[in-house]
Amino acid sequence: MGIRRMDHVGIIVEDLDAMARFFTALGMELEGRTEVSGRWAERVTGLPGMRTEIAMLAMPDGTGRIELSQFATPAAVGVERPKDEPHGLGYRSVMFEVEDVEESVAQLLPHGAELIGEIVEYEQAYRLCYLRGPEGIIVALAEPLGRLARRPAAPVGAQVASASFVHRRPLTHRRPHRPAAHVRVRPTG
Repeated sequence: MGIRRMDHVGIIVEDLDAMARFFTALGMELEGRTEVSGRWAERVTGLPGMRTEIAMLAMPDGTGRIELSQFATPAAVGVERPKDEPHGLGYRSVMFEVEDVEESVAQLLPHGAELIGEIVEYEQAYRLCYLRGPEGIIVALAEPLGRLARRPAAPVGAQVASASFVHRRPLTHRRPHRPAAHVRVRPTG
């Protein structure tokens, strides 16, 4: 047994349309939307009568996906807790490598984004920032600088975690995109 790859990150949302617009404005591609329900869904989640609508969004290069889920039944829990604090328990952020941080921030502002803190330079390797998006979701953006800007995209979080690693090779190689095994998504358009 061994891990093969990460398929997607799942995020429970209150407004599926607003969140899908936010991530497509960032540059992700909407693969499709569908309802998830039925006996198999109840069994795998342990939620009798569960019904949710999902939207699958993919990175343009096929290296990762986000599954947004809006529950119809049962209602999502945790609505009362503060979800917009960068140091809160649970989901913290998802980071995207972008070509231009300022341009990306400007593109996301009309879709409910607000800058947390400021855009900073890290070790002459990246320009980084955190944004708060719809429903308080936190998104990190990283613009590679210098040598890093001229090479294929690599996992930013892993590189930033070790400054000496930033100037070496990427942690992983690219694999072709494969759809999630657990759900079939209707293509949009």
